[in-house]
Amino acid sequence: MSRKEEYEQKTEELLTPVVSGFGFELVDVEYVKEGGTWYLRAYIDKPGGITVDDCEAVSRAFSDILDEKDYIADSYVFEVSSPGLGRPLKKEKDFARSLGEEVEIRTYRAIDRQKEFEGILKSYDEETVTIAYEDGGEQTFDRNEIALIRLALDF
Repeated sequence: MSRKEEYEQKTEELLTPVVSGFGFELVDVEYVKEGGTWYLRAYIDKPGGITVDDCEAVSRAFSDILDEKDYIADSYVFEVSSPGLGRPLKKEKDFARSLGEEVEIRTYRAIDRQKEFEGILKSYDEETVTIAYEDGGEQTFDRNEIALIRLALDF
């Protein structure tokens, strides 16, 4: 397990009870370097959406735990945010929640000369994701072919 994965996993373990205590869901945790600065980001959600005050409350509650546990060697910025409308599907619960919804899939390499696909999420398992097209056709992708899968944004 990489250092990045270790930090994300430890943060998720420590943060889940804090987020649950507010009645929210911890959607994702990421530890990324952007422009020379490390960021530890927590994405939270609740029915009806997350407010700035919700993010601030979780941030304040978790900052003391981060200081106490001090398990991240680098200096970093801790942020709490809403996952946004176009959030990627990463975990089992994301896929379960999105069954029957329209999704966008981007693949690492072209399949039949295209890398972007859109359809209704029909099924998934640990190895594959299947979408249904409006014309009644279906397509199954190996998970290791998928660079990104997220809910489709219709405007």
